[in-house]
This record gives sequence, structure tokens and C-alpha cells, in this order.
Amino acid sequence: MLERHHLTVIREVDRQGSLTAAADVLCLTQLALSHTIKKIEWQLGTPVWKREGRSVRLTQAGQYLLSLANRILPQMEHAERIVSQYAAGQRGILRIGMECHPCYRWLLKVVAPYLHDWPDVDVDVKQKFQFGGMKALFGYDIDILVTPDPLHKSGLRFEPVFDYEQVLVVASHHPLAALPFVLPEQLAAETLITYPVEIERLDIYQQFLLPAGCAPRKHKTMETTDIMLQMVAAGRGVAALPRWLVDEYAHQMAIAPVRLGPQGIAKQIFLGVRENESDQALDYLAAFVDLARTIKPDQPADADLRATAPRKTAR
Repeated sequence: MLERHHLTVIREVDRQGSLTAAADVLCLTQLALSHTIKKIEWQLGTPVWKREGRSVRLTQAGQYLLSLANRILPQMEHAERIVSQYAAGQRGILRIGMECHPCYRWLLKVVAPYLHDWPDVDVDVKQKFQFGGMKALFGYDIDILVTPDPLHKSGLRFEPVFDYEQVLVVASHHPLAALPFVLPEQLAAETLITYPVEIERLDIYQQFLLPAGCAPRKHKTMETTDIMLQMVAAGRGVAALPRWLVDEYAHQMAIAPVRLGPQGIAKQIFLGVRENESDQALDYLAAFVDLARTIKPDQPADADLRATAPRKTAR
């Protein structure tokens, strides 16, 4: 009979690439792990691994079991985590993954009233520019994914929360600041500053520069929005950011937004969640999505602190 620890062994051997490393992670001796592997194969009636020198390779049956392990084990671990939180008197921890770094400032406006309304729920934000959001959502590493580029796949649901326009950000004294819109070829002499994200995921490249066969003179990356905009204000380069974020910073820095092309670049922000019964039963997760729809990125900060839903208490 196939058991959970069988799947755990298969997953760990594949992760570590060798029996020795897997045994260390599983807190077993290599001899004990070898006996476990032989027992798994005896019970299943088929080889799961093929030995290749000091390493092992999964057979076709092993590959099937590995895919099963990668689906089932994260769900079981997620369920155990939720139940342990209930046992400790907590409602839970809402883990949010970010694929939209500028949206962090908007997220703060959502989190403030949410924490007020749900005092027994903690919020953890995973903010990584190279973040594998879809994989993390499927793998139960996060519960909600904030993204401008949803990939609609079975088992996931993406809820639109707000629209925005992607614009070019230039110094107030820059010649482009006086134009109603900018054309791709006008960036040929500019230094473009972006977050450290693959070009394939940057709208200014995919929807503006590359279709026109254009490129900036130089491309630099920076992780921090504040430093990026300080560089722009000092005339050290230009950037592409949401208009609402530029408007917010324009009160503090000498920067200006310029439309990208005569029609502009329209975007949306989505919240991705898993579409299954266990997640749908988490009332605090659904409440966050509902609240996020009501708070826009250009909403004044003072309005964010009001209670937007009945105050929740632990059960």
C-alpha cells in the first residue's frame, strides 16, 4: 500500500540527487534509506529508481509517483499548518506573494485595515523580483499572488482588483516631460532603469520597445523604487512605472509621467488564489480579496484605516 512516507522519500531523493544527501535531510542512515527504498519497490512490485554510479534516476513509475508527491504532499503540509494554527488558538497566516513590486505600496493600504478587521490573522509578504509566483501558489508556499500578468490554469482563479496605466517616468526638466506622449524611437538615447526582472516580463519592452524594433541606449536595474526615482529625478535615466505611483512620488520629487505611445499601455492587477474547497473554506482569505477590491492605489492614506468590514474575532 502506498503511504505518505513513501512519497516523502521519493520527493527528497529527487530533490537532493543522491541517497547520501537525502538520508541526511530525512535524518536516516544511508543503510536505513536503502532498506526503505527496497521496501517501497517490493510493496509496489516495480522498480522506482535506477542506479547510475553514485546517483539514482527515477524510472517511469518513479516519475509518476514523484508528480503525485509534488501534488499531494504540499496540500497535506498546508492542511497540517492550518490545523496547527487553529490548535494554537490562531485563525491562520495569510501568505502573499508579489510579482508586482510597485504594488507593495498599494498592498500596505490593504493590509492596515485588514489587520484591524482580522486581529487573529497574521500576514506574511514574500517580495521577490525573480519570484516564481505560479509555482509557489500551486506548491502552497503562498496563499495569494499579486500579479499584473496572470497565467490562467486549471486549479487557479485570478480576481481583477484595479486598473492602471503604465507610463514613462522622467525628470521634470527632461525634454520628454513636455510631450503628450513618447514614441519608442525617442528612448534610443536614454538609460532605462527597471527592476531586476527578465526582459520578457517587462511591459515597456514587450508592449512598447520591441514591437517597434527599438532599444534604449543603456539598460540598468535597481531593486528599490525610491532610489530608482531619485536617479530619474537627477536626470540619470528614465523608468516605466504605474501612473498612480508616479503621481504619489511627484509630490516629493521632481519627476513627471509621460504616456507611452498615443494610446498608452493599460494594465490590471490581479489576485491569484487556488480554486479548491479547502482554500474556499478559509474565510480570512476570501475577506482579503473582497477588501482588496475596494481599495485603489491612489486612495488617500487616511481613508485606509477605516474599518471596511465587521470586526472578526477568533472562534
